[in-house]
Amino acid sequence: QVQLVESGGGLVQAGGSLRLSCAASGLTFSGYAMGWFRQAPGKEREFVAHIRSGGSTFYADSVKGRFTISRDNAKNTVYLQMNSLKPEDTASYYCVATLKTYMLFSRVGYDYWGQGTQVTVSS
Repeated sequence: QVQLVESGGGLVQAGGSLRLSCAASGLTFSGYAMGWFRQAPGKEREFVAHIRSGGSTFYADSVKGRFTISRDNAKNTVYLQMNSLKPEDTASYYCVATLKTYMLFSRVGYDYWGQGTQVTVSS
C-alpha cells in the first residue's frame, strides 16, 4: 500500500530554516504530483506547495519566496526547504500525493496523506 512518511520537523527560532522530507513507497513516484499542506491548532488545513510530475511548482502566497519544494525521483522523496521561518508557520505539515492534474490546491485533490510532522517556530 501507499505510504508517505514525513521527517525533519522540529523547533526553530524565527528567521531560521528547516528542511522537511517525505519518503514515498508503494507508488510509481515519478508519475505523481506531490505536495505539502499544513494545519495550525484551531485552523483549517491549508495548501502550502505542490510539484507536478514534470517538475513545475506552485506555492501559497504566504510562503512564496521563503519555501522551496523539490523532488528526487531516484529516492522517491519530496522535500520542503523552509527559510526565514515565522511564528505563523507553526503547524503540522503533511505530505500528499495524487495522480490528478487538477485541484492541486485543494485537499480533495489528493489521494494519499502522510501522518504529519510538527514544525514549531518560536519568536
